Amino acid sequence: MTLPSGLRLVALDIAAVLVAFLDVVLQARPTATVSFGLSMLAVAGVGLCPFLPRIALLLTMPGLFDGFAFLAPMIALFAVAVLVASRWQIWLCSALTVAGNFLPWPPRALGDIPETTMALSLIYALLVGVAPVAVGLLVHARRELSARVAELTSSRGREQQLVTESALAKERAQLAREMHDVVSHQVSLIAVQAGALQVTAAAEPVREAARTIRQLSVKTLEELRHMVDVLRAAGSRTGELAPQPRLADIPRLIETSGVQARTTIDPLLAGLPWPDPVERAAYRTVQEALTNVRKHAAGAIVDVRLGAVGGALEVEIVNGPPPSPNGHERLPGGGHGLLGLRERAELLGGTLRAGPTGEHGFAVKGTFRSST
Repeated sequence: MTLPSGLRLVALDIAAVLVAFLDVVLQARPTATVSFGLSMLAVAGVGLCPFLPRIALLLTMPGLFDGFAFLAPMIALFAVAVLVASRWQIWLCSALTVAGNFLPWPPRALGDIPETTMALSLIYALLVGVAPVAVGLLVHARRELSARVAELTSSRGREQQLVTESALAKERAQLAREMHDVVSHQVSLIAVQAGALQVTAAAEPVREAARTIRQLSVKTLEELRHMVDVLRAAGSRTGELAPQPRLADIPRLIETSGVQARTTIDPLLAGLPWPDPVERAAYRTVQEALTNVRKHAAGAIVDVRLGAVGGALEVEIVNGPPPSPNGHERLPGGGHGLLGLRERAELLGGTLRAGPTGEHGFAVKGTFRSST
């Protein structure tokens, strides 16, 4: 079982304090009260190493010069090397530790010490003052290297994301080209055939139907071009599709839908300030409902009602059963239109309900609020 990093640091700090305490206790003389007190101050300084390494080292110096603290200054010097960025401060602390190990206390003439003893003491002091610094700098370098590796890994992840987005952009552009080449060709043929039928047909109802088909085909081509532009944008930030439909466009939508619809619009509706997302949601709801009528209940009578209820825009589309259930070819549908409208309504703080009626028809009712 591996401890979390925070708990590991606390455990290491406690272990360092215990080691420094045992070092003092094992070397202390019962009669040296002052030296023992200075040594315990050094032990207390070890506890400050993770937070104030310089202060911790200064607190260990009295116990090094005139006490029994030997490991406490080395631990504090190691913490300085790991946590302090300034190199000159690190080496100054190292020199102070070397001096504390080499110089006798109380001060006396160094000439009284034999040269061999002095040389060995200096070598020993250098080891005590330099070894913790060397190990600490190694740990510091390892931490920096780990941070650099993590940064490079993050940069590589971002680079991989950019490569993925570039590949998706290419796929999106290819999809846009294929959509334009295939769908626009078919819709253009429909528009041409409808135009020819409009000119050659003798019956007025046939000419009117051909005119409606041609208008719908042209409008479909325009919307297709807008969608192709969005796809070709390849994920870049683009403006919204233009022109955006509004409530004022709903009567025209119903007129060109090719269904028999009775429209009821609340006169007060136009005077209320509706946000653009609410007006677009109402338009798309009517559009999707009329499309479903053409697909699944061709020839049915449709009632479209728009009104304001409790500060919300309410749209209701109800159609009856088709006059001849088997008289029209069933058109394919993706089954996602109403789901998308329901999500749109929920984002606007409203609701959308759709389901069959008791008269073998179908009803779609959406409520969209001006603020969420």
